[in-house]
Amino acid sequence: MADAHQKNHDYHIIDPSPWPILASLGAFIMAIGGVCYMRYLNGGSFKVAGAELANPWLFFIGLVLVLYVMYGWWADTVKEAHEGSHTRVVSLHLRYGMIMFIASEVMFFVAWFWAYFDASLFPNEAIQASRMAYTGGVWPPKGIEVLDPWHLPIYNTVILLLSGTTVTWAHHALLHNDRKGLIQGLTLTVLLGILFSSVQAYEYAHAPFDFKNSIYGATFFMATGFHGFHVLVGTIFLLVCLLRALRGDFTPKQHFGFEAAAWYWHFVDVVWLFLFFCIYVWGGWGAPVAAG
Repeated sequence: MADAHQKNHDYHIIDPSPWPILASLGAFIMAIGGVCYMRYLNGGSFKVAGAELANPWLFFIGLVLVLYVMYGWWADTVKEAHEGSHTRVVSLHLRYGMIMFIASEVMFFVAWFWAYFDASLFPNEAIQASRMAYTGGVWPPKGIEVLDPWHLPIYNTVILLLSGTTVTWAHHALLHNDRKGLIQGLTLTVLLGILFSSVQAYEYAHAPFDFKNSIYGATFFMATGFHGFHVLVGTIFLLVCLLRALRGDFTPKQHFGFEAAAWYWHFVDVVWLFLFFCIYVWGGWGAPVAAG
C-alpha cells in the first residue's frame, strides 16, 4: 500500500540516509585535524582533554571519511535516479541545492576579491599599520614584477572559453540523443581542463613573486589558486560524467548530474574572466613585467 501511494505523488520519500551525519562527522574531524596539522607544521601543540593532537593523522582520517561519503552519497543518488526516485519535486530540489552551492562558492570568491581590491585600491591606507611598508603606497607594490597577462594568462583564457563551448556542445548533443557528440564534447572539455591546470602549474612555478612576504603574492595566489582548485574539481566532475556517459547513463529527459557539472563549469569560466581582467590586466598595470 505504501509503495502504491509513493508512485502516485511527486513527494516520494526515500529510505533514511546515513550520509548526512557521516558527512558532518568527517568535516568536523577534518577541520579539527587541519588545526592540529598546522600546529604540527609550526612545532606547536594542540591539546584536547589533556591529549596531544598536534599531528597530521587526524586531518587525513577526516579527509578519507569525507571522500568516502562523497563517493557513497553520490553513488546512491545515481542509483535512486535509475530506480525512478527522482520525481519532479526531488529533481527541482536537486537543482535548488546546486544553485545554492554555486551561490556559496560565489561568496568564497567575494572574500578573496575583497582582500585583493582592499589592498590594491588602498595601498597607503593609514588604518592598516603595515600596509605602507609592504606596498610603498602604490599598487602593484614597489619591487614587484608581474606576470604578462598577454602570455600564459590569455592562453588559459582561450582554453577555458573553448572548454565552455565544448561542454555546451556536449549538452546540446545529449538533448538531441546524440551520444557520440556527448562523449566527444565531454572528452574535449576534460582534456582542456587538464591543459588549463597544467599551464597554471607552469605559471606558478615560474612566477617572479612568492606567496609569503608579499601582499601582492598572497592576494594573487589566493584568488587564482582558489579558482584553480575549482577547475580541478570541475574537471573531476566532468570526468565522472564522461565515465557515466560511456556506461550509457543520461537521457535527454533525465541528466541532471551532467547539467550540474555544466553549470559548475560555466561558473568557473565566468569567474576566470573577471579574475583575468581584474588581477592580471588591471591589477598589474604599470608594473614591470617579468621576462619569459
